[in-house]
Amino acid sequence: MTRTIGTIPFVRFARTTGDDEETAFQKPALSHSPWAKPSTPEIRSPIPGSRTPARPSGGETQLRRAPIAEGGGFAWFANRGIGRPVAESLAETMAWFRTWLDGVAPTGRAVMLVGFSGGAAFAGGLVLDDPGRYAGAAILYGTLPFDAGVPVEAGRLARLPVFVAQGDADQVIPAELLARTWDYLLGESAAPATAHRDAGGHRLTPAAASGLHDWLANRCTS
Repeated sequence: MTRTIGTIPFVRFARTTGDDEETAFQKPALSHSPWAKPSTPEIRSPIPGSRTPARPSGGETQLRRAPIAEGGGFAWFANRGIGRPVAESLAETMAWFRTWLDGVAPTGRAVMLVGFSGGAAFAGGLVLDDPGRYAGAAILYGTLPFDAGVPVEAGRLARLPVFVAQGDADQVIPAELLARTWDYLLGESAAPATAHRDAGGHRLTPAAASGLHDWLANRCTS
């Protein structure tokens, strides 16, 4: 028998370029949205033949845009290079996010985090900093924030379900950071992890979107 765990917010992190705030909070963060309702307009995909799976029942989605203006877009933190956050900047934006989260999903309500690219590093920082606050995290085509002031010791995520997806042809995130993230989440972290790997690059493929949808749906029931 299964039961629904209330209405779980799926918080996904977007990094937008050149959009005003209202539009930025409404636009899809990923090419293939695993939570898009069937009634939403079709999300154009860069991969021919792909389809957008339905959002898992029992959840609602909150989309957050990165808060730091950077060039023509926004970033989650100042960095020392791609995938390498400045510790003080990451701590500041994580505190900003937690203040917002406590207003929409008070402690005790299950929250799932879904982050892509830079948003994956931000989501990873949040769960490493306070794993008990969240019901799970999806780290999509990005790295955890290593050497950025958050704990990454053995067993840190022992009770936190994690979904990790990577592409072998990713030319955006440094390969050593992707490898370190993969090894940590599937090993030393002790997280109950689900992994997806494909030959694609730095984008969410239809197969990864389908796997993420199933993972989220399973988290909504127990």
